[in-house]
Amino acid sequence: MSVSNPTLITFVIYIAAMVLIGFMAYRSTNNLSDYILGGRSLGSVVTALSAGASDMSGWLLMGLPGAIYMSGLSESWIAIGLIVGAYLNWLFVAGRLRVQTEHNGDALTLPDYFSSRFEDKSGLLRIISAVVILVFFTIYCASGIVAGARLFESTFGMSYETALWAGAAATIAYTFVGGFLAVSWTDTVQATLMIFALILTPIIVLLATGGVDTTFLAIEAKNPDNFNMLKNTSFIGIISLMGWGLGYFGQPHILARFMAADSVKSIAKARRISMTWMILCLGGTVAVGFFGIAYFSAHPEVAGPVTENHERVFIELAKLLFNPWIAGVLLSAILAAVMSTLSCQLLVCSSALTEDFYKTFLRKTASQVELVWVGRAMVLLVALVAIGLAANPNNRVLGLVSYAWAGFGAAFGPVVLISVIWKGMTRNGALAGILVGAITVIVWKHFELLGLYEIIPGFIFASLAIYVVSKLGAPTAGMVERFDAAEKDYNLNK
Repeated sequence: MSVSNPTLITFVIYIAAMVLIGFMAYRSTNNLSDYILGGRSLGSVVTALSAGASDMSGWLLMGLPGAIYMSGLSESWIAIGLIVGAYLNWLFVAGRLRVQTEHNGDALTLPDYFSSRFEDKSGLLRIISAVVILVFFTIYCASGIVAGARLFESTFGMSYETALWAGAAATIAYTFVGGFLAVSWTDTVQATLMIFALILTPIIVLLATGGVDTTFLAIEAKNPDNFNMLKNTSFIGIISLMGWGLGYFGQPHILARFMAADSVKSIAKARRISMTWMILCLGGTVAVGFFGIAYFSAHPEVAGPVTENHERVFIELAKLLFNPWIAGVLLSAILAAVMSTLSCQLLVCSSALTEDFYKTFLRKTASQVELVWVGRAMVLLVALVAIGLAANPNNRVLGLVSYAWAGFGAAFGPVVLISVIWKGMTRNGALAGILVGAITVIVWKHFELLGLYEIIPGFIFASLAIYVVSKLGAPTAGMVERFDAAEKDYNLNK
């Protein structure tokens, strides 16, 4: 690896810019609210792009293109499910959650919101939800670190162990220093870079393979079933892929963006921006994997790395088809996807440990400066644990993401969704929903029942548990009063 390598220089410039943004955000971080939610000051553009970038991890440029490359368009059901789920999340949850968190103790985290919304004096709801966040997010963080390691490994010829640390270092640096503002500002830059890469790359691959007709003929010649949306799928298989969309209602790092918006009025514009960005990115991702089939069929001599690990399809196409400087920018988009999601996840874990454990149970009188520094220490702690989990070089990005996504979607999705639309929900109903959702995902995953993605039974059983247990009791007058005030506020300002 030469120091004059254009790709390396591009990476260094990009990482330096992200860390610089972190230091700029550091100057605007005065208290724990600033560090965890940016003082609820995000405008519609930053809210939209930050929500998108924090959602679309290295999975967008590695896991999904690899799945399309291996199996054809039948894997694109997952993209359809995600688009539907994200839209419904923006429509039903985003604005209401922004208002409900403000009316319920100006909550900074999901456990904080659950605790205030349901008047949980025991702290049990806060503890269990914080534990769920730490367990599943540490797995999710590991997936981001694996994606970053794969990128550095294949781009610079590093060993997996070295690449593991190189890929994680920059993200840890700017999250540690700048907190939520750094994460949100860098997300906006990273979202721009990702959409540039995912529009440009499929166009160039298409040109390199001889245009649309030639490309489609080559894909068909490789395997006619590549065009078949129902290839090797069953009803359960399609439902499982579409079921990914349910996960949006419970992802703490995405929901935090809604909570941090400057007002409900910003949400509608943010929804339009975010959905446009998402549809273009997912379309580009599917195209990269699909057109890659034609390219590597025509050039089998360079297909070795992709044959060995299909999640490298975007990386190899960027290296083969572009000037090294442009390739450096495109590969930085993978780093952007990894960093944007990993940084959000580290921050949510840090906030759970700081706000929901340290401040609530250990140091109720802690100063704001102390809490910010504890938050930074927790970022380092969670990162080290995630690096330990990611140390196995046989890890696959999509497998790690799917488990964590299901865990959050089932444990928190029904609780968040129902809590913002139904005033009859109770504290015991919320507790039952979180426990039933999380346990169902773990058990279903272990036994691989019916071949059905574990988020679907988890979401259904958790929703039923919330309804049944809530009906056995009744919300307090204070809970109903705050819900009605928040709903009125939402309807006046949406």
